[in-house]
Amino acid sequence: MRQRFRTYTAYSIGTAIVWGVVLLVAWLLDPSSTRRTFWLVSLGFFLGWLSATIARVVYPPPKKYWWSRPAQAAQSDAD
Repeated sequence: MRQRFRTYTAYSIGTAIVWGVVLLVAWLLDPSSTRRTFWLVSLGFFLGWLSATIARVVYPPPKKYWWSRPAQAAQSDAD
């Protein structure tokens, strides 16, 4: 798989397409009593995706350390 498809944007677009197909099939095949369940499940997924997207923007991943241990641990070994 190409590197450009391994992004959060590609994941988001892919899941939106899949959920659209699932909801369309549910709308066409299922009776109205189960449509509400599909809508609630898809709404729950969307809210989870939205909160994860906000968290990715507000809390970026930490910078990677160049050393394997914190400085305090290395200093306490020297004592």
